[in-house]
Amino acid sequence: MQFLGLDIGSSSVKVSAINELGEVVASAQYPDQEMKIDAPQPGFAEQDPAMWWDAIQQGIARLHNDDAFTPNEIGAIGITYQMHGLVMVDEKQEVIRPSIIWCDSRAVSIGEEAFKALGEKFCLENFMNSPGNFTASKLKWVKENEPENLAKCYKFMLPGDYIAMKLSGVINTTIGGLSEGILWNFKENRLNTELLEQYGISFDLVPEVKNTFDQHSTVTDEVAVQLGLNAGIPITYKAGDQPNNALSLNVLNPGEIAATGGTSGVVYGVTEETKCDLKSRVNPFAHVNHREDLNRLGVLLCINGTGIANSWLQKNIASNCSYEELNEKAQQSPIGSNGISYLPFGNGAERVLENQSIGASYAGLDFNRHDQKDMIRATQEGIVFSFQYGIEVMKEMGLDPKVIRAGHANMFLSPLFRQTLANIANAPIELVNTDGARGAATASAVGSGHFKSFEEAFKSLKVLETIYPQKEEQEQTEKAYQLWKKELVKHLNIDQNILQSN
Repeated sequence: MQFLGLDIGSSSVKVSAINELGEVVASAQYPDQEMKIDAPQPGFAEQDPAMWWDAIQQGIARLHNDDAFTPNEIGAIGITYQMHGLVMVDEKQEVIRPSIIWCDSRAVSIGEEAFKALGEKFCLENFMNSPGNFTASKLKWVKENEPENLAKCYKFMLPGDYIAMKLSGVINTTIGGLSEGILWNFKENRLNTELLEQYGISFDLVPEVKNTFDQHSTVTDEVAVQLGLNAGIPITYKAGDQPNNALSLNVLNPGEIAATGGTSGVVYGVTEETKCDLKSRVNPFAHVNHREDLNRLGVLLCINGTGIANSWLQKNIASNCSYEELNEKAQQSPIGSNGISYLPFGNGAERVLENQSIGASYAGLDFNRHDQKDMIRATQEGIVFSFQYGIEVMKEMGLDPKVIRAGHANMFLSPLFRQTLANIANAPIELVNTDGARGAATASAVGSGHFKSFEEAFKSLKVLETIYPQKEEQEQTEKAYQLWKKELVKHLNIDQNILQSN
């Protein structure tokens, strides 16, 4: 028996098949170049959901070229997806408008107004977050600016719900998915009707709610023929990319920490305590194993511009370099990048900066001293330092990383990036042989009952390498970080005394 995992990112889609032991037997990615993100106005970020569905079809077609993939043996499908995106469909399940994706900033003011109108204390106690720039606020933006599109809307959903709908013709979502949109009341364990009422949005637009691990739907006859799969394969798992990334790293229990450095960068810690950041700079959501009788929240620190910053650098400043060469050149510059500080905040409003959009910038450039390798190192250090700033916020909530687990991919392929993070966070980093598609496939095997426990499901996981803090480098790294924070202070319109005390 095999199990299929689908990972819908904003850069590409990855599909993986695992065997009955949880080992990857075949993987494919599509497209080979990063998918386009449209920005029709400053601060906007949209994608056509049809592009994701096409990428899924192309990715599965590539799997068929691998003899190890046995489509007739697929026992279940798991789906993971870019969080917070808004997809709207009409009664015929046709997409009404492009998806407003995770890094879109248009609804920031809408969320702030609702935060004040409902009461900050009430929101934090019940929703664990400000309404912010999340899915519900994006839907309110459509109501205010495109009422004709809201009038056509039959259901709104997340990107993963959309792909499940394309596979099965059935529309549903999860508690975790609703919590991503600030549409779950944790205090009363129910739909967040208060925010929907505040926004004047009908409850009828909310899909049916299923458990994360459950039979959500099954593949239709028509789609089975199209994809070369059997009809009736159950979809038994759906989760956002960051909860799923944590699951794929076997980060399920209080105190465990996961990190990723894809298009955006995330540090994600699991807690059993119902605590939140009063400024909503980091955000608790229902983790994949959260239940009414088991409190498991994932506290998410998101930096929008990580891998995308490295990609921009490679395309525009170091176009003569591959990513591997970027990583090599970064190590040729000393700690602190010869005095350059880089702020990686050029991909929309940043929650960790209280929803400000300050843009990306290099500071301290000296045309007589600095060259390409200094800018490359500054970029990677700046991303790490943004992680550390967020980790300091998480520490205020009682989450203090002792070990950070990450997949051996994206920014964590850079020796400098991972060593700098280990040094500044003062925590070893374990690189694990997994990724989101493998995690979704494994979770589908849990959801179908093939694996009876998480312990059984993750027996095949291996730590490829552990990066320990280097004491002789930590003092210099800390000095560079403090200079970076001073530069950040100059750009922020918040209480600088509070920032400097972090």
